[in-house]
Amino acid sequence: MTEQTIPQPVKLSFGYKFSWGLAALGTSLISGIYGGLLTIFYQDYLGLDAKWIGIAATIYALWNAFNDPLFGYITDSTRSKRGRRIPYMRFTAPFLALTFVLVWIAPPQAGQQVLFWWMLITMLLYDTFYTIIGLVYSALLPEVTESDAERNGLQISSSLFGMLGTLLGFLIPDMVRPKTAADSFMPLYLAMIAVGFVGMVLILITSFTVKERPEFTVVDQPLPFWDAIKFTFTSKSFIFLVAENFMAILMSSLLLGSIFYLADYVLRWPAIQLLAFLFIPLIVGIPLTSLFRKRFGVVAAQQVLLILAGVALVAIAVVPPFLIPACIALAGLGLAGPQTLTNILFAQVADEDEVRSGVRREGAFFGVNALITKPAQSVAIWAIAFILERSNFITRASQMGETFINQPPEAIMGIKIFSGLIPGLSCLLGALLLVWYPLRGSYLAEIQEKVLHMHQEKREALDQHLSQSQSQAE
Repeated sequence: MTEQTIPQPVKLSFGYKFSWGLAALGTSLISGIYGGLLTIFYQDYLGLDAKWIGIAATIYALWNAFNDPLFGYITDSTRSKRGRRIPYMRFTAPFLALTFVLVWIAPPQAGQQVLFWWMLITMLLYDTFYTIIGLVYSALLPEVTESDAERNGLQISSSLFGMLGTLLGFLIPDMVRPKTAADSFMPLYLAMIAVGFVGMVLILITSFTVKERPEFTVVDQPLPFWDAIKFTFTSKSFIFLVAENFMAILMSSLLLGSIFYLADYVLRWPAIQLLAFLFIPLIVGIPLTSLFRKRFGVVAAQQVLLILAGVALVAIAVVPPFLIPACIALAGLGLAGPQTLTNILFAQVADEDEVRSGVRREGAFFGVNALITKPAQSVAIWAIAFILERSNFITRASQMGETFINQPPEAIMGIKIFSGLIPGLSCLLGALLLVWYPLRGSYLAEIQEKVLHMHQEKREALDQHLSQSQSQAE
């Protein structure tokens, strides 16, 4: 076969990539606030005991074990004229906004059990709708184009908008959260309502702009449930990638959840200054992932950046406080890899699976990935609360709403452990796991060429189907 007969991957315009990133801005604005503020809001401001937070986090993890693979299989199997992904994103966005707002309006001074049930129920509702939107958004990436370069472009757009949303997700609550016992929660409540509405609108814009490729809805036939399970769990590429992703999510969840603690109690800085040390290198690093990908390939670039972040984070536990911002900056640069390259690796896994199974099944992979990796978020919530309690951390709630700056030395070390040592070791272990990820070199090139030919055949089958339908209608 000559080079001219090899099908070419789909190319995407700048406008398409820009519109693609708006949904990431909306979801990350919401999830950034949720991840960064949840533990400190319920434990430090409302006074909920660590044991209740741990129980809520455990139940939350069990719920994730059920809903993510279920929604992944459902969206893969959906056959609708509007597509199998977009309708879920469009019609779920208002419910995501509503349940996000409910998380923050827990009644202060309501008592431990009321706060526990409020936290638990709103967490579960919020996560259900966030799961649906996040899963279908991730699953769209591999199927809109076969090119790693185009996927990298989409992911750079998504990551840059996502970083803006996450940064705003820290800045907004830092501006409106109570600083003294006399401050009201009302500015926080109003800000959360505004954030929920804006996030919903941004998600809706993407859902009305991005179009699905109809050949995967019309031509592909869904696999039976047990066959789908078998193909998913027999993929060596998927198993090692999801193990690495667990470590990356544990790292990011711990780091994001510890920013306010590092700023308030270790460095005694305004949180915005520490956020600048994290996010500026991260934002610079995101477009640089394209250069790393061209130089090393996707998986090796991911390993290099994970090692950089891991070493920098481990150093937080041992360096003097004045060097911690430099460690955060280096970690931010390294975090560009997990932020940008992970979904490209999952796209490669979906390509390999299509060669094996004959159908596109991104939803199954992202669903099972969430099943395995979302508990990392619960582990992070539990670890922060547990380490703080064990290290004699003195909360605002125990001081009538006033910040207790002069924490005992063991509490300061506890903050360094869950903000640096544990996430750093997670990064290094993740880089090691990718040694056994097989999709690289000539084998990856072979898979990508086979997928291009399969997609050409599916487009031809779609054209034939549409022609037959038109003839029957006439």
